[in-house]
Amino acid sequence: MKVTFKVYHLPLKHPFTISRYTVKTQSTLIVSISDGKYTGYGEATINPYYDSTIEKLQNSILGSRQIVEKSENLSPTELWDKLEPSLREDYFALCAIDCAFWDLYAKRNNRTLRSFWDKGFSESPLTNYTIGIDTIENMSKKIIEQPWPVYKIKLGTAEDVAIVKALREVTESVFRIDANCAWSVAETLQKSLQLKPLGVEFIEQPLKRDDWDGMKTLKAQCNLPIIADESCQRLSDVARCAEHFHGINIKLMKCGGLTPALSMIRSARSKNLLVMAGCMTESTIGISNLAQIAPLLDFIDADGSMLLERDIAQGVHFENGKIVFSNASGSGVKLLESEHN
Repeated sequence: MKVTFKVYHLPLKHPFTISRYTVKTQSTLIVSISDGKYTGYGEATINPYYDSTIEKLQNSILGSRQIVEKSENLSPTELWDKLEPSLREDYFALCAIDCAFWDLYAKRNNRTLRSFWDKGFSESPLTNYTIGIDTIENMSKKIIEQPWPVYKIKLGTAEDVAIVKALREVTESVFRIDANCAWSVAETLQKSLQLKPLGVEFIEQPLKRDDWDGMKTLKAQCNLPIIADESCQRLSDVARCAEHFHGINIKLMKCGGLTPALSMIRSARSKNLLVMAGCMTESTIGISNLAQIAPLLDFIDADGSMLLERDIAQGVHFENGKIVFSNASGSGVKLLESEHN
């Protein structure tokens, strides 16, 4: 087997702002694992909040290459267990390798990736479309330009409730709110009372990720369900989150790939947690891997590639929120010809 990688810089359709920063171009690294006949693809993006950089990703992939290339007879779970001790400080790289290996493994078995955990009888939730922080006028325009059944609204400003009221004037779609750690307990309790009548389904990560006392208060008193994102990064976080949140948002890059994501879903279900999975701003490669676990979820945020001006692959796509899977084996991803060079 052979492991290669390539770095891409993907311009976004619009500047994407959350409470912490603004992104105009997303840098990402694509890992390819080939056995000479089939190739599997995985992705890891840079992200300052999680200390993910291109240099760090490259070093991690290079340091793991020899192990991966000698793992032809391992299952994806066995390879993840073998790699995790040396990549414990770079789960983004571990995710890219794990997803690429799963993709290759499914192709070699002539199966869709999702068939390993879903027999085709489950209905996948609709993905939301994310509206980043902007002027109320621009946020409204984005909704009008992209009609969608469910929106995630990024907040963390001095006029959060006014934003949601204004957006409600231009659509009847479901709203989900993501404050990205920007609120206090008092703000969250007060805003939840105002947001619920505006058709908001839940609030994602209102408080800083280590404010466990505050989260416990919110779980007991908040008028809307609270979903953990930054507070739930790895499998070991699920048990603690069960005491402080109504649900969790699993992201493949945070947890290290599909292998641990499946374990997190099982753990969350055993604790009666709502289960969501989300994405970074990433290409169709990462989104197609993420979508494979959609039948196991209550909610999904898989719109990352829709925010790009230019994509690098074809695979899973969306029609009015509905996931349209490729019938090809693996994750169904195909690199666009122009991106091979």
